[in-house]
Amino acid sequence: MRLLVFGGTVFLSRAVAVEAVRRGHEVTCACRGTSGSVPDSAQHLVFDRESDDPAAVTVQGPFDAVVDVARLPSWVGPAVAALAHAHWVFVSTISVYADPAAPGNTQTLHTLEPLPDDSEASGSDPEAYGRLKVACERLVSAGSASHTVIRPGLIIGPGDPSGRFSYWPARLAQPGPVLAPGNPHDPVQVIDVRDLAAWIVTCAEERTQVVFDGTGPQQRWADFLTQIAAAVAAPNPGESDAGSLELMWVDQDFLIAQGVDPWSGPTAVPLWLPQPDFAGFVGHDVTDALAAGLRIRPLGESARDTLRWLHAEPRAPISGISREREAELLAAWRGA
Repeated sequence: MRLLVFGGTVFLSRAVAVEAVRRGHEVTCACRGTSGSVPDSAQHLVFDRESDDPAAVTVQGPFDAVVDVARLPSWVGPAVAALAHAHWVFVSTISVYADPAAPGNTQTLHTLEPLPDDSEASGSDPEAYGRLKVACERLVSAGSASHTVIRPGLIIGPGDPSGRFSYWPARLAQPGPVLAPGNPHDPVQVIDVRDLAAWIVTCAEERTQVVFDGTGPQQRWADFLTQIAAAVAAPNPGESDAGSLELMWVDQDFLIAQGVDPWSGPTAVPLWLPQPDFAGFVGHDVTDALAAGLRIRPLGESARDTLRWLHAEPRAPISGISREREAELLAAWRGA
């Protein structure tokens, strides 16, 4: 298979290129190359989506399949028009759904209204992000000969530029009581970047034509943290280990009152989402995805590999509250 990957140097798009090369496919990565290098054995086609004509990409073709993770319709539309005969795998997001409190799947949930004009909207704008992705989905479905649309939830694993999941292996590898957000029975859903990438390549190979939610099965926060802690337990005496794990569950209303942010950022407890207001973000039925070939590795493996990456890359990002802020919150919670 001749595969074109828009990007190919960072996180998911790079993982897709790595997996496709591993399977023996002929891979071309169309990108500027300023964010890193493309994988070994992949061809780098220097291409800037902000200025270059997508028709220029076709001189390297024909391509059997295209993988695109873009979030701007002004990028996706011209690319689809130039490469309409390839099978498109478009990576969207669960942020396309209109009601963040509604669990379900692609058949039961309604999407936001599309925002086809991105001239005044940034792809990093959280208010516009989902609507822009809806517009991109529609361009792909209307303009390509065949297509797969995958809507991932939270993507984790080595190389994560957001630092959200990375907070937890790093924190749970350290000693001391751990602030655990909300209720131990609250749900959480994640997917390892390598599992998602492998499935994307499979969808390209098989020219699968359907819309999927792409994330792992739902699990409880208590199980989520316990599995991570067991995987990153330190072997040296006096350091953290799975047997000494102390989770202190802090009520979500207390966290909100203390000015703690959910989900992501330097003042957040990462991945935490107040319930039931955001039940939809962590309540997706992935039965169809699993039946279509998605395979999910154990969470502990993702946690262990992420911690190794953090140790190997000192500048790797970790998002979330500091240890000092965590201690302040725990002291205030004990007092309350």
